[in-house]
Amino acid sequence: MEADRRGTQRGDHGDRAAGRPARPGLPAGLERHQVQIYLAAIAFGLGVGILLPHGAPRLEVAVEPTIAALLLVTFHGMPLRGIGTALQDRRFLLTLFALNFLVVPVIVLVITRPLVSSPELLIGALLVLLAPCIDYVIVFTALAGGAKDRLLAATPLLMLAQMLALPVLVPLLSGGAATGLIEPFPFLRALVLLVLLPLLAATLIQHLAPRWDLSVAMVPLMALVLISVVGSQTPRVLGAGTSLLALVPVYVGFAALATAAGVLAGRLARLGAAQTRAVTFSGATRNSLVVLPLALAMPSPMVSAAVVTQTLVELLAMVLLVRILPRLVRDGTRPPAPR
Repeated sequence: MEADRRGTQRGDHGDRAAGRPARPGLPAGLERHQVQIYLAAIAFGLGVGILLPHGAPRLEVAVEPTIAALLLVTFHGMPLRGIGTALQDRRFLLTLFALNFLVVPVIVLVITRPLVSSPELLIGALLVLLAPCIDYVIVFTALAGGAKDRLLAATPLLMLAQMLALPVLVPLLSGGAATGLIEPFPFLRALVLLVLLPLLAATLIQHLAPRWDLSVAMVPLMALVLISVVGSQTPRVLGAGTSLLALVPVYVGFAALATAAGVLAGRLARLGAAQTRAVTFSGATRNSLVVLPLALAMPSPMVSAAVVTQTLVELLAMVLLVRILPRLVRDGTRPPAPR
């Protein structure tokens, strides 16, 4: 019975980390309205970037620490001791990885061809579109009634896989445009600082302080990340003029094609509705916040501007997908209506 009780506590903790309100009060209110909070954070970041462009370098300093803190909270919300059990759904995992690392690269190769004449935009688009999201995808999956626990358990593997795949796929799909722009050190640095250290810290906290609940920090940290990212990069985006508009149809088209591919992959693999929704969100949602430090390490500011543009387009698309996907993939039950 004690084991059951501990399992229940871990499940409740996971629900809170994934965005489902678990108790009344301010934290629950933040969780219920997190999508609105994220959109407000983006709007605030845009305002800061437009009105106070000289403050962008200071905000840029906060990007990596806030992302690392966000991933620490994300990993802490995952029952790390139970990853082995959660990862036993091999059909789900194989579908998830096949979609992200076989199907998505083909979609990206086709849809980015109009950018070939603009190498900086092409590199930025490839960098972000080839990297599956590992943070707010959990939130949107939960809001759409998807299998967020399975997706959360696969998060470390997705992050490690993309860090190994990006140095290969980006030069390959760019047709040589990435030559001299991509170096291994920024990737290794991001892997250590943004993945391995937060994962190690989350493991230690779970072991040494099992009663700690960091989930209440998830929404505020995500808002801080969005403010720092959007606020610090808005001057670059505005400085690029209309050249970034060429990215908008690419990103919109990717969201539509990746969504269709995710639904089809789930059906072909005979996954349940919840698993199909999780796979679809993973395929359609990209890791813009984590790859941004990699883009910032490149010599051209247009690369990071291209990454931030994807974030703005994607968040609006995800708000729509939360409402559309449960209608496309039905399980006979109605998921909680997003608020």
